[in-house]
Amino acid sequence: MNLFDEVWGMFMLRWFHVLAGVMWIGLLWYLNFVQIVSMPKIPDEQKPAISKVIAPRVLFWFRWAALATVITGVIVAGWHGYIGDAFALGITDGVAKHTAIGIGMYLGLIMAFNVWFIIWPNQKKALGIVEATPDQKKKSARIAMLTSRFNTMLSIPMLYAMVSAQNIY
Repeated sequence: MNLFDEVWGMFMLRWFHVLAGVMWIGLLWYLNFVQIVSMPKIPDEQKPAISKVIAPRVLFWFRWAALATVITGVIVAGWHGYIGDAFALGITDGVAKHTAIGIGMYLGLIMAFNVWFIIWPNQKKALGIVEATPDQKKKSARIAMLTSRFNTMLSIPMLYAMVSAQNIY
């Protein structure tokens, strides 16, 4: 592989990582700052349009963007050779950039875990994609919402860590 191919490949991989991350966090913020807070204002007869059409589509792109962000991020870190140092939070080499990117990686992994193993399974119940009693739906909706809000809060230091690693160090 020549240098141009390697540089171009790394650029494209990083570009896909950024695109997937923008989609993931953009949908996360849409859900928390727009959809969830708007639901009480929507007339009951219009709510099925959200729960049966919009929300499942948003959650499809949301969870796959999360996975794409994690996969491309791990590949970028591996390709550049800092994955081990980042996961060790820079302790192994004393490089501040690896501490910052490592914090961002851990926060992203926690958030992705929440998406796939807490938010999505509970949203499937809340939206009626899988069978659940009315009480289970209510409880699942609350768990999904609280976990989504937790992810929204984690997204702020995660983004700071990722951007600072690329721009400060």
